[in-house]
Amino acid sequence: MAYTKIEHYDEEVTQKLALLYKEVLHLIGEDSEREGLQLTPIRVARSIQFLTQGYEMDGAAILNSAKFKEDYKQMVIVKDIELYSMCEHHMLPFYGKAHVAYIPNGYITGLSKIARVVEAYARRLQVQERLTVQIRDCIQNTLNPLGVAVVIEASHMCMQIRGVQKQNSVTTTSAFTGAFLKDIRTREEFMSLIGTSLH
Repeated sequence: MAYTKIEHYDEEVTQKLALLYKEVLHLIGEDSEREGLQLTPIRVARSIQFLTQGYEMDGAAILNSAKFKEDYKQMVIVKDIELYSMCEHHMLPFYGKAHVAYIPNGYITGLSKIARVVEAYARRLQVQERLTVQIRDCIQNTLNPLGVAVVIEASHMCMQIRGVQKQNSVTTTSAFTGAFLKDIRTREEFMSLIGTSLH
């Protein structure tokens, strides 16, 4: 039985991107007609669409798709959410994990939706600082909780394989609202609960 890979891409966009990537191959001195590179422009065209699929995702719609009334006002944490994104400055990957918490104020959302919100904003051309704030603001504006906390730890290939070439560096960013911003004990509890996995 033959293997069939099922993927969905905009064919017009794929063809336009493939022409551009074929030209890139020529400009760096490669022969786009040699065996190993003949399908590379199409592969890269599909790859970049996959890596930036977050532009087609709506974080608020994701949260609202599983939004429930619940009288729970303690911290909800989803930690160690794997993330993969693309640095907008060099279009090289950065990758790591996000730790997200919120304190409900009448509404909760499905736990997987928090991870999907991370994915929605990570799968775009990004900087880590903006990504952290976008996740925070999406949850705050959609669920209106008593507070939101987001911490992201990531390694950036633009620092690892080019430029300064520091392979072991990790960047940590944070963004808080409400109780996490105003109450140091709440923030410390969150940091303590995620602290075992921080670098």
